[in-house]
Amino acid sequence: MTGNPALSLRAAVADLRRRDPGAHHRGPRLPGRDAVAADYAERFAGVPATSRAVAEPVVEYPDDVAPVLLGLYGDADRVRGWLPGHPRRVTPASVRELLAAATPPATARRRARALPVDLGALPVPRITDRDAGPYLTMGVVHARDDRGSALSVHRMLVLGPDRLAVWVVPGRGLGALLDRAGGGPLPVSVNVGVAPAVMVAAAVNGRFLPAGVSKLDLAGALAGAPLAVAAGTTQPVPVLADSEIVLEGVLGPETADETLGGAVAGSMPEVFGYHGRGVRDLPVLVVTGMSARPGARFQAVVGPGREQSVVLGLGGALSVALDGAGPGWSAVHDLHFPASGGGMALLVVALAKSGPADDAAPALLAPRLFAAHPFVRLVVFTDTDVDITCAEDVWWAVATRTNLGADCVTSTGWRPVPMVPAEDPLWQAARPGTGRSHVDATVPFAARDLAARALG
Repeated sequence: MTGNPALSLRAAVADLRRRDPGAHHRGPRLPGRDAVAADYAERFAGVPATSRAVAEPVVEYPDDVAPVLLGLYGDADRVRGWLPGHPRRVTPASVRELLAAATPPATARRRARALPVDLGALPVPRITDRDAGPYLTMGVVHARDDRGSALSVHRMLVLGPDRLAVWVVPGRGLGALLDRAGGGPLPVSVNVGVAPAVMVAAAVNGRFLPAGVSKLDLAGALAGAPLAVAAGTTQPVPVLADSEIVLEGVLGPETADETLGGAVAGSMPEVFGYHGRGVRDLPVLVVTGMSARPGARFQAVVGPGREQSVVLGLGGALSVALDGAGPGWSAVHDLHFPASGGGMALLVVALAKSGPADDAAPALLAPRLFAAHPFVRLVVFTDTDVDITCAEDVWWAVATRTNLGADCVTSTGWRPVPMVPAEDPLWQAARPGTGRSHVDATVPFAARDLAARALG
């Protein structure tokens, strides 16, 4: 096993056990697989799944096939500690350095045993009784054609022993590949229990990567070493060699609905903390092969738990910095997506002002951020003496360094975010206004001596 925790899930777990054994727990054997997520949510999950502002521990629940692993990404500091290439501060300059270290994957032999194709044998949890069924939640889908590749995570509803309904965002990486394949067949691998560097790289928006740099290359930069890939056994697409469990299959023209009791209703809990909506006509993945490493763990998330927000937030900050160019960007000191916004809706930007001209940076940056990153609903700008990863410190800046009538600016005309209740038509009928707002909680350069922290 590699000694680099960024290169495999089991190396990360071993590193956690060594450095912080109190953050790793053996869960109880529960009466059924559907009880696993409910137990974790009740006892351990934090914002936005529950109102507890806590780092989530790693818990392994026993199962006859493979233990279910939850919470691995439930602490942002823990995850960053597994990514030696991750910049200390996320800025356009630091991500350029990261890209310069992009490392293509290396070919390796996958040490795993073939399994009969039976998705029902895997301990796939059902998160709530409103879900359309059991969902794979931490399967990294890898696909490619002669024009590019995709590496992304999707909710995947188990339909039967060899079929999954996959929510594919139109126009994004996997959706573009599927479109180019004429709706299929598109060979894919689904990698469950991947390296932390792969999971974070998969959360980066691929359209901001320069030509010739894939997400797997970016994962190599984050890991500080190449990731290992291996040839598939039933499909002509590489698999991630160190994945705990791998499914191989084909996305094709067959479609299915997310249904509960015969009607399209809920899907599963979404990242913002609310229940998801079922979707019609999802493409179906037909599984042609399954394999598992010896002693494999089955990794999952509870939907809106902190760990999904951490992954999305780390990947989102890199995406924002990759797109960072033009007026105002020279003042950007760091970027952070808090878990309170699901790692997507709320962005905190620290600015290092060098002169009066930088007072204009928030007004210059906000429209570009909203236009390029449609899930961002609120941006808070702070100074560098504020810890942008600490919610109390950010709110201190808002409470003492703003006059909100002037320093909170809202623009309208943006496309609604469907997962946000406040942008639902019913909500809008009661209280209309799907705006995007930014708060300038920075100190005017000329007044900087007025706002020095007393004990700073």
